[in-house]
Amino acid sequence: MSHQLLLDISIIFSLVAGTVFLGYVVTIILPFLRRTPDEHGDPAAFEWHFVVPCRDEEAVIGETVGYLRETFPEATVWVIDDDSEDATADIVRRAAADLGGVELIQRRRPNARTGKAHALNHAWSIIRETIPAERRATTILAVVDADGRPSANLLEVAAGPELFGSERIGAVQVEVRMSNRVVTTPLEGRGRFANLLARTFVRMQDLEFRGPISAIQMSRRYTGTVNVGGNGQLTRLSALDDIAEGEGPWRGSLLEDFELGLHFLLGGWKNAYTTAAWVDQEALYSLRRYIVQRARWSQGTMQCFRYIPKIWGSSRLGNLGAMELTYFLTQPWVQVLGTIFYPIPVIAMIVNTVTNPAGLMDYLAHGGAWLLAVYVVIGVGEFAIWGFLYRQRCEREADLRTAAGWGFGYLVYVYLIYVVAWRAVIQLVRRQTAWAKTIRNAETVEAGQLVSRTS
Repeated sequence: MSHQLLLDISIIFSLVAGTVFLGYVVTIILPFLRRTPDEHGDPAAFEWHFVVPCRDEEAVIGETVGYLRETFPEATVWVIDDDSEDATADIVRRAAADLGGVELIQRRRPNARTGKAHALNHAWSIIRETIPAERRATTILAVVDADGRPSANLLEVAAGPELFGSERIGAVQVEVRMSNRVVTTPLEGRGRFANLLARTFVRMQDLEFRGPISAIQMSRRYTGTVNVGGNGQLTRLSALDDIAEGEGPWRGSLLEDFELGLHFLLGGWKNAYTTAAWVDQEALYSLRRYIVQRARWSQGTMQCFRYIPKIWGSSRLGNLGAMELTYFLTQPWVQVLGTIFYPIPVIAMIVNTVTNPAGLMDYLAHGGAWLLAVYVVIGVGEFAIWGFLYRQRCEREADLRTAAGWGFGYLVYVYLIYVVAWRAVIQLVRRQTAWAKTIRNAETVEAGQLVSRTS
């Protein structure tokens, strides 16, 4: 097979894959741009409980509990201490004594540190015993990370008629934002370039959650497959009871949030998503920690691949919904294949340039240049466009030059998914299924001292 033919085939293959993905991007952009605000409801019609899973969170838990009690005085805060080795439990006990409305749930090894799903199931089993059966339909559990900051309007929005005001809704997910997206010097004592990289990395995480991820969730309103995340996840207690199996409603996947939302859908419940309320969380500065976190998510998605037969066999999901869920569950595997197929056009062009430069020029002159240009435009445009969409929806004070920088930054950022996907495959092959806690920026240990990296 000639090098030109190989180049043609590889570019066409990549074009087809890229065009399909571009169509998907266009599909999710339309609901993203046409969103309408959700109507508020009456929080007094519901009973609210915040559930905060913790493991060695002394750096952040005190401020989080204080924020939740001050902002949502009508809610009870349940902190799950998953056998922390630091002062997490002591901090929570002091908060309970000083603030009231705070309950500490402690787990001990060997029944602790077995994963977030097990910790949440333990809390669910305790909380539900305090709620009479007749009140569980109006009791809402909000899962918040130890560094989470829900927006002050969370309860009013969640109580709205299209959210928990509808008896069909089992879970609501709010938008996730990065609380440190405006920190100008994230790495104290480091140089300007290191801080520029850290700031950009944080901004890309904010863009990802408030751009593509938010757009995907909005498009899922039409496919009936909205799902929930690990932070800013609100669930109806009666719905949790309904899907509980064995230990509880949360299963053992490393992507326990998606798995929970999927079981709501399979159980006949509806999930909802809103951008009218949100939860702030801290973006990571460390690339290594980011890859560890995302590999856990990717591996969890691979574990949930086993649900595809149930998805297609369910009478509660339409064909469009089943297709969307299947697309999501196959993404890590497609990303692995992408690392094999997408570089082929570049490699083939390099080989042609070295071995037959005259033939390559002739190829480019007779249509190959247009094919290559389309390949590049699609490959760049489908990612770079998010810089401008993010500016329009989230950061309108930014200029177009900044938006373009964000777009091209995101183009580079998305290539991390290939590293993440391969790490997830390796962990899956090695049967490494332990739940890896994400280390906070404030937990960087240098010379035996806890050094704060946040402002």
